[in-house]
Amino acid sequence: MIRELQFLQDQGVNPLLIQGVEEFRRQYAVADEVRNRIVTPSMPFYGREVLEMAIAALLEGENLLLTGSKATGKNVLAENLAFIFGRPSYNVSFHVNTNSGDLIGTDTFRNNEVELRKGSIYQCAQYGGFGILDEINMAKNDAVSVLHASLDYRRTIDVPGYDKIDLHGASRFIGTMNYGYAGTKDLNEALVSRFLVIDMPGQSEETLKFVFKNMFPGLKDEALKQWIGLFLDLQQKAANGEISTKALDLRGMIAALKTIQCGLSPALAVQMGVVNKCFDIFEKEIVQDVVTTRIPEAWTSGEFF
Repeated sequence: MIRELQFLQDQGVNPLLIQGVEEFRRQYAVADEVRNRIVTPSMPFYGREVLEMAIAALLEGENLLLTGSKATGKNVLAENLAFIFGRPSYNVSFHVNTNSGDLIGTDTFRNNEVELRKGSIYQCAQYGGFGILDEINMAKNDAVSVLHASLDYRRTIDVPGYDKIDLHGASRFIGTMNYGYAGTKDLNEALVSRFLVIDMPGQSEETLKFVFKNMFPGLKDEALKQWIGLFLDLQQKAANGEISTKALDLRGMIAALKTIQCGLSPALAVQMGVVNKCFDIFEKEIVQDVVTTRIPEAWTSGEFF
């Protein structure tokens, strides 16, 4: 088995799917000029059913749309999938000013000639990359409309003023979207129909334990228990509408653990990683109360590592 795929076997992912990934990697070589785009994820994704759905879809040439609330691991999964399939990744972070030229490319003047400066989607199609379309529901219709022909059975991109290009056989697109963020909108049916959709589940005690222990093997059991409990408490309060999702920040909690590991007081670390993410004074007080019940002021980094 390919070494990078061992974590799939450890989670009990269907051996036929793992075999399919190995065959895919053998079938599609990666061009030397884009090998630096094969990125090792900061953490492995944990979740057998989600991994199986995603891998099966990508093996069959489908594109994925990952939906769900904040801190469900959408971007982590997208990065892991590109790594699992051994493909160069091309990240596009959509915003209200993203246009078709940003995706396909724009004219530029070089060596006394006008030529195309290739955009991320063009390169993804050319080299068989995995295009990660982050916050796709923030994009204007003008931007995503250029993707329609590349996302369906045609698998082509028509570059205005240039030639039509066919997508490389290994090219796939993975969109991510959060609900309710400022500037987001509903995706139209024509675009959604070009994806298979995975609604990402919220974090559980099991998944959080996997993440924290994988990234911090030296984390003590009691500290791990309270750190997981803190995240789940905040997740519950956000689900009940008592607080916003600002403090529900898995990246922030991981960053806070890193600062504790190097000697910072846990109380100060959790201020930076969790509490100070809230800018409303009343919400900050609620979050601070949750933190205090889990992480005593007197704790030092020695209680964690």
